[in-house]
Amino acid sequence: MIAIVDYGVGNLFSLASSFKAIGVDAIATSDRDIIEKADKIVLPGVGAFGDAAEKLASSGLKEVVLSEVKKGKPLLGICLGMQLLFDKSYEYGEHEGLGLIKGEIRPIKEVIPSDYKIPHIGWNALKFNKTSKLFKYINEGDHVYFVHSFYGAECEQSVIATAEYGAFLTAAVEDKNVFGCQFHPEKSGSVGLNILRAFCEVEA
Repeated sequence: MIAIVDYGVGNLFSLASSFKAIGVDAIATSDRDIIEKADKIVLPGVGAFGDAAEKLASSGLKEVVLSEVKKGKPLLGICLGMQLLFDKSYEYGEHEGLGLIKGEIRPIKEVIPSDYKIPHIGWNALKFNKTSKLFKYINEGDHVYFVHSFYGAECEQSVIATAEYGAFLTAAVEDKNVFGCQFHPEKSGSVGLNILRAFCEVEA
């Protein structure tokens, strides 16, 4: 069973529907017991980093997620959920992340051409940096759907894929049992479903 962490900032229905489409039992929950009993955890997120980090901490779910990851349970962060995995973010100030991926979250405007629109919205091809279990059922060059204004920086050791938007931006990260996708698998058609399917097969 997959536990989708419900801490008040996430596209929970779409994610749950995507897992249902691939025949996997998933539940959006804020119940500590359910998260602890789950085989794997998904951390979604939309909105501002600081607000999401505060809600995750105040809900008591931050400590649950960190505890389960420490035990070796696979975790997948999606969009803002991926960014929360990092050490810190410079989105409207400086905010502490979960510290599961070494690096920081910075504005994409620092690295893309000035005539590129922000946020980055749309379909972009994945360029693989490393072999990953997440890519078991997809190919390099497959397109996925992005919506973001910030990106993972100073995280070269964990980057498994990038996407080009005026610069090569971090698209996915991995460190042991921790995975993250800047894009939205649940909005990326069959490619996204295959990434979720691969995550479900990751062994603890």
